[in-house]
Amino acid sequence: LKGMMITLKHFFIPKKATWKYPEQKRPFSSIYRGMHVLKRDEQGRERCTACGLCAVACPAEAITMVAAERKKGEEKLYREEKYASVYEINMLRCIFCGDCEDACPKEAIFLTDRLVPTDFTRRPFVYGKEWLVEPLDPSLRVDVSKRQTPEVIAFKQQARFAHNR
Repeated sequence: LKGMMITLKHFFIPKKATWKYPEQKRPFSSIYRGMHVLKRDEQGRERCTACGLCAVACPAEAITMVAAERKKGEEKLYREEKYASVYEINMLRCIFCGDCEDACPKEAIFLTDRLVPTDFTRRPFVYGKEWLVEPLDPSLRVDVSKRQTPEVIAFKQQARFAHNR
């Protein structure tokens, strides 16, 4: 009898069952880990140097890359002599743990607050550089400072770690 009363109580109290996305967006945590982005530096060059530490740190083995040597005339595109000619993340394998972000010594990869788009097939979930690299226009770049704690910001401002910027 007591169980039936609980059932009837929940039956007659109206509840909001779903969010009407995209009109209504659910509130996310400030440290939510969403879609990846490969950052550019202040001059618009790609930060990634194809060191492979992100791929090694990934527990799901979702990151693959192919390194290449920078050619003459490409100094405005890449920071270092070595760059990732192919950089792919399989979003179906990724567990969004952030280990790739922590492992990167050049602060090239970040997880943003953007949602990963959905699809009905597996093929579009392998994201290459065309999806991951930030646009050249500084006004269209992704702000990742919201995810950084005050301790991390203080650490990055130390002069002895300036070589990574």
